[in-house]
Amino acid sequence: MKLFWPERVFFEQAALKYPLGEKLYKFFKDEGTEITLAPIQRVNSCIPGNSPVEKYSSGKRTLVVTVKKSLKFDICKPSADFEFSLVTGCPGNCEYCYLYTTQSSKPYIRTYVNIEEIFDSIKKHIDVNKDITTFEVASSGDPLSVEHITGSLAKTIDFFGNLDNARLRVVTKYNYVDPLLNINHNGHTRFRFSINSRYVIDNFEHTTSNFDERIEAAAKIASAGYPLGFIIAPIMIYENWKGQYRELLETLSKKLDTGKSTEPLSFELIQYRFTPTARNFIQERFPHTKLDMDETTRILKWGKFGKFKYIYPKETAAEIKEYLTSLITGTFPDARIDYFT
Repeated sequence: MKLFWPERVFFEQAALKYPLGEKLYKFFKDEGTEITLAPIQRVNSCIPGNSPVEKYSSGKRTLVVTVKKSLKFDICKPSADFEFSLVTGCPGNCEYCYLYTTQSSKPYIRTYVNIEEIFDSIKKHIDVNKDITTFEVASSGDPLSVEHITGSLAKTIDFFGNLDNARLRVVTKYNYVDPLLNINHNGHTRFRFSINSRYVIDNFEHTTSNFDERIEAAAKIASAGYPLGFIIAPIMIYENWKGQYRELLETLSKKLDTGKSTEPLSFELIQYRFTPTARNFIQERFPHTKLDMDETTRILKWGKFGKFKYIYPKETAAEIKEYLTSLITGTFPDARIDYFT
């Protein structure tokens, strides 16, 4: 797919004090990209658009170069022990995006330039009482989506490659992996691809890499010896869903050679869910969406912060879990399934 290129870039003044901030400023200035120096609080009001749809679309074409101020990492279960960010948001237009609840009014992409400070904080969060502490870098954004601009993910993979008691977990919907293939990762980064059936990708995951591009990129990552995994999410029920998910696993089986990795293939399975807040944003920004958000066919699941989401009924969820589990174990008998939720 065509690499993301912002129509406008905002720089916070503090970002220019860091080498990466200076480098990006010169880079975009030389390219003739529209640049604005402004505090992040002003960004939203400066993004063009006369309607929510226009503002959202413009926001997705906006990059903010800033400093990660909070370096206290949140717990990130069940994916990892902690999460940290190189970027927040991504240029993808996935209609169901779970970040609508937390980033609803800020659809622009933020990239953080204080990389060394982030690395120092990672060292401080390593639990000396554990053999391995795991870190997720893609909970609030997709770092690979802007890697061709920042190079930050490559530096982070190299950094973790030299840590004995920490491991990195990355997930992406993009295929720009070539610059990462020759890094001395030492098997310390598990690279996971968010993958789905053709129906879900084609209808709901706009401006992301397509079905075949992601699988091709996964094959490259496997050949480079990275531990590899897949997040199948969100799993949706629709006509012929079983046949399409079977096609997904069969295609993976044909394309992948995981022989260079010393760790088993991993799978994470997440059924489709939505919150009332997210549904409102989805219907506002994608008025013709085909997403099934009929709450009368769902049940409520309460979250740890006292908020609820709509998920499939227990019988349907059990059918999804049983079917996907049988496909995975039948196709990849040595793989592990980390969780189903």
